[in-house]
Amino acid sequence: MRLNTLKPADGARKDRVRVGRGIGSGLGKTAGRGHKGQFARTGKGKVKAGFEGGQMPLQRRLPKVGFRSKTAHETSEVLLYKLDSLNVDVIDFDVLRAAGLVEARAKHAKIVKKGDIKRAVKLKGVATTAGAKAAIEAAGGSVE
Repeated sequence: MRLNTLKPADGARKDRVRVGRGIGSGLGKTAGRGHKGQFARTGKGKVKAGFEGGQMPLQRRLPKVGFRSKTAHETSEVLLYKLDSLNVDVIDFDVLRAAGLVEARAKHAKIVKKGDIKRAVKLKGVATTAGAKAAIEAAGGSVE
C-alpha cells in the first residue's frame, strides 16, 4: 500500500446533488421544492420550533405546572436533638457530613429546633433558626 493509492471505501463518499439542472436530472424545473407555497420560495422556508400552522401550539395548550429550584438541595436541615448523638464538642459542616446528618450534595447546613439538646455544644459555620439558637445557648452552648 502506498500513500498515492489510498482512497475512501466504495460508497463512503457521495457526489453532491445538483438540483435545477434540467429535466433529465430528475431534479429540474422546481428543483425538488414542489409547486408554489412557503417552502418553494427562496429564503422563506423558516418555521419556528413548535409552530403548528396557526393552530394553538401544544406547549401553549398544556397548563403551566410546577417550579424546580436550582438551589433547593444546597441547604440540608439537621434536627436539633440529633446533635446530642454526636460525640464532639465543636460541630461544623464537616462533622455533620461525616456523621451522615447532611445530604451528600448539600453545600450548607441549618440546625432546626425539633426536640431538645441536653449538653453544651459549640456550633461553627452552621446556620441555625432562632429557636434552635436559643435552645443551644440555654443548654450552655454557643453559636458562631
